[in-house]
Amino acid sequence: MRPRLTSDQFRDHFPALADTVHMASCSQGALSGELQVALAELTSSMRVHGAPWEAWMGEVDQARRRFAELIGASADEIAMVACASEGAYQVASTQDWSARPRVVTTDMEFPSVGHVWLAQVARGAEVVHVPERGATVDPEELVTAIDERTGLVSIPVASYRNGARMPVEAAVVRAREVGAKVFLDAYQATGVLPVDVRELGCDYLVSGALKYMLGLPGVAFLYVRDGLVDDVPPQLTGWFGRVEPFSFDPRTVDHPAHARRFETGTPAIPAVYAANAGMRLLSRIDIKEAGRHVAELVALTAERLRAAGERLWLPESPADHGPQVALVDDDPDRLAAYLAERRIVTAPRGHVLRLSFHHYTNESDVDATCAAIADYREAGAA
Repeated sequence: MRPRLTSDQFRDHFPALADTVHMASCSQGALSGELQVALAELTSSMRVHGAPWEAWMGEVDQARRRFAELIGASADEIAMVACASEGAYQVASTQDWSARPRVVTTDMEFPSVGHVWLAQVARGAEVVHVPERGATVDPEELVTAIDERTGLVSIPVASYRNGARMPVEAAVVRAREVGAKVFLDAYQATGVLPVDVRELGCDYLVSGALKYMLGLPGVAFLYVRDGLVDDVPPQLTGWFGRVEPFSFDPRTVDHPAHARRFETGTPAIPAVYAANAGMRLLSRIDIKEAGRHVAELVALTAERLRAAGERLWLPESPADHGPQVALVDDDPDRLAAYLAERRIVTAPRGHVLRLSFHHYTNESDVDATCAAIADYREAGAA
C-alpha cells in the first residue's frame, strides 16, 4: 500500500493551484491532472475501439466499487444515478405514503432534494420543515418533529448553505424508535469529511462526483441499505435497472434485489471517468486527516475574518462547523467577481459568500483570500 499523501503532496496533483486560489469546492472541485488524463483516456478509447462498451462498463463497475469503499458500503448497495435529485426521486417513488405520510426535512436541505419531497404531496405525503435556527437545526426540534406517522426523515450530513454539520445521529436514533427510514444527502461531505454508512445507520445516502469528490457533473451515487424492502418498485427505470441488462427483453420489467434496481439508462460515461479519477486521488489520502486539516483552516479563516470585522453565518459551536466559512455580504456575487479578478475562486449563494476548503487548501490560500476581502472593503469605503 502506498503511503498517504500529505496536504502539500495532494496539492501537487492540481496544477491550476500554482496561480489560483480555489475556495469553491462546495460548488466544483479543483481540476486535477488525473482528471485531465482520464478524459484523454476516454477519447482515446473511442478512437481505438469506436464503441468501447467493455471498457466503459469496466469504468462504471469501478466507480461503483470505489464509492462503496469511500462510504464503508458494499458495491451491491450502490446505484449509479444522474444526480442527487434523481436519487431522491428514486427513493420517494418506492414509498407508500398512505400509512406513514410524514416526510421530515429541514430548511438546510438543498432545494433540489427538498422539491422531490414536496412533489410527493400529490401522492399523499405530508412534508414538515424543521426551521433553521442559529445557522443550523436544533436537534431537539428535529427529534420532536419525527413521530409515529413519519415514513421518511431527510437531512444533509453537511448543509450546502454554510457547511454546517447537521444533527444526523439524533435524527437516526429517533427514526429508529418510530420505525421511519432515513435519507442522507452527503454531497457536501464525501471526499473531505469521514462518511461511513454503517456508523451513520442510515437507510439511504446520496452523493455526487462533483464538488469535494473532484469529478464532473453527470453522475451521482445512491446507497441503499442491504435488505431494505421497497413498498412499491422504483417508478423511474431503464435497462440498467434489470436483472440482466444485456438480455434486451422489451417485455419484462424485473428489478434485482440489490441497489441497481434504482438505475435507469446508460450513465454519463465522461462523468464516470472523471469520478474514478477523483476517487483514485481520494483513495491516496486519509479522509480523517483531511477533515482535521480542513477544520483547522476553517477555524483560522473564521478568526481572521471576525478580527477584520466581517460577519459570518456559522453555527455557534465549532464542532458543528463543516468544510465552509459563510461570509455575510450585501452583494456576494459582486464580491465573488472582485475576488475572481484576483484568481480567487469562491461560491456566492443567497446572502453569503461561501469559502470552502479541501485537503489541497493551505494557509497561503487563507492569507490571500482574507487580504483580498480587506482590499475590497477598503476600496468600497474609499
